[in-house]
Amino acid sequence: MNAADFQPLLAHLIELRNRLVRAGLVFLLGFGVSFAFSAQLYDLIVAPLTHVLPGQKLVSIGIATPFLVQVKIAALVAFIATLPHTLYQVWAFIAPGLYTHERKLIVPLIFASTLLFLVGMAFAYFLVFGVVFQFIASVVPTSMQWLPDSGEYLDFIFGMFIAFGMTFEVPVAIVVLVYLNIVSVAQLVAWRPYVIVGAFVIAAVVTPPDVLSQCLLAIPLWLLYELGCVIARLISPRSPIPA
Repeated sequence: MNAADFQPLLAHLIELRNRLVRAGLVFLLGFGVSFAFSAQLYDLIVAPLTHVLPGQKLVSIGIATPFLVQVKIAALVAFIATLPHTLYQVWAFIAPGLYTHERKLIVPLIFASTLLFLVGMAFAYFLVFGVVFQFIASVVPTSMQWLPDSGEYLDFIFGMFIAFGMTFEVPVAIVVLVYLNIVSVAQLVAWRPYVIVGAFVIAAVVTPPDVLSQCLLAIPLWLLYELGCVIARLISPRSPIPA
């Protein structure tokens, strides 16, 4: 590689570094603000469980667990709050190298994927957690005292947030596949039985081992697939994308 070829690469690397630094600084600012309110955020996050167990607090066995739990909460909230800025930095870096039709596709996809991920998290928080925790509390034997650990609880809900957030991205993935002519609407319809079975398999892997919580993930996953098929049918008549 000669000097003339190296200069553009160096410029791109410098721009990438600058945008990563900007995204990191904004995240750190959001983390600092979130950590200042981490106690209130903790109360908000554990509300679905404490509502099922009124008057009972979660336990923290580890010495540093109270601090680490609040750090995790602050990091999650900061990530969500600063996600639009982070995605803007990604967009600003890759936009100059995209075709016009790709730019028209990327912006709605970034907006839709972010919104759907947040909707998935909200669905888990407001609808799923209460049902799951109520079910677990109902099967606890009378001779057993259920003392949920705050660290384990946080790991559980973070995993559920990710699972439901990614589940709600299914329509975006389907639209991209059809828009890029990788699959057709007819293929999507033909795959429907396998998708339904796969939805329950995925739910069985990523959710607690009870039928109720598995259905609460598998059924929305199937319905979101159907929604993606409907949207894909609307965009499928488009001509192939130019190279």
